[in-house]
Amino acid sequence: MKQTASRRDVLAAMLAGFGAWICPARGAEEKKLTIAVIPKGTTHEFWKSIHAGAVKAARELNVEIIWKGPLKEDDREQQIKVVENFVTRGVDGIVLAPLDDRALVPCVHDAIARNIPVVIIDSDLRSDRYVSFVATDNYKGGVLGARRLAELLGGKGKVILLRYAEGSASTMAREAGFLETLKKEFPGIEVVSSNQYGAPTAEVAYKKAENLLLRFKDVDGIFCPNESTTFGMLRALQNTGRAGKVKFVGFDSSEKLAKALKDGEIHGLVMQHPFYMGYMGVKTMVQHLRGEKVEKRIDTGCEVVTKENMDTPEKKELLVPDLSKWLE
Repeated sequence: MKQTASRRDVLAAMLAGFGAWICPARGAEEKKLTIAVIPKGTTHEFWKSIHAGAVKAARELNVEIIWKGPLKEDDREQQIKVVENFVTRGVDGIVLAPLDDRALVPCVHDAIARNIPVVIIDSDLRSDRYVSFVATDNYKGGVLGARRLAELLGGKGKVILLRYAEGSASTMAREAGFLETLKKEFPGIEVVSSNQYGAPTAEVAYKKAENLLLRFKDVDGIFCPNESTTFGMLRALQNTGRAGKVKFVGFDSSEKLAKALKDGEIHGLVMQHPFYMGYMGVKTMVQHLRGEKVEKRIDTGCEVVTKENMDTPEKKELLVPDLSKWLE
């Protein structure tokens, strides 16, 4: 009898172990989600703020993020390779700021076909198959830039638009918002140049800006649609002795741009909320992966910062955010 009981105990133990193997206990820890966050570039302050917001969301939601993108914001091939590598690796989701609204479509569709969902941030993609688009209303940003510049000029004068890059949906929308608003609302303002591009770096933008200032010596106002074009134009204005004399509205910020705003060399910066954009990009992806409903379009907001309002706590945080506790 003792032998029979012993065999039954062994069999029961074996069956219990098999059952635990095929059906783990409810208390077992779930696999930690891994989210790839892919910016357009990694050098501008804007992307550092996006990164910091993504880190905050990852810590709060107990997920892992992997931050990787091209060094320069014109390296489409490198960004495509980054996406493809993460697809091969089999991450749980991708949060992507596409460098080009067309060129990134095939690799995004490939990720989705392999059951890796994609959230688009910052700049739109010519597809409707992504989970959500988390970004500034970029057209509105251009509208705000046009109205600020028109206010500074009293509704009349000659202005320059130094564009960013062909294929960049976010800045193309800003440029369209700027030009269309001037045309509709301020007929007394003449756009004397709008066909020059300053991408991919501030150095290239500086050379384009210098040429424009040499060509249009009587220009009254200037608008630039991103950080690199704004900084490149600022340098050109400084080096030609025209900083502060020509009314200048830019986009995004850095320590140097904030100083120029304070010194009266820049007369307005259209500011996004990049920290919030990075945070919401990751949060939206995690919500989707956990079966929660998410919005198809999330507007992260934009506003104009001027010398008059830049010292308020809210505007200071936008202009020169403290990212040290998120980025070590």
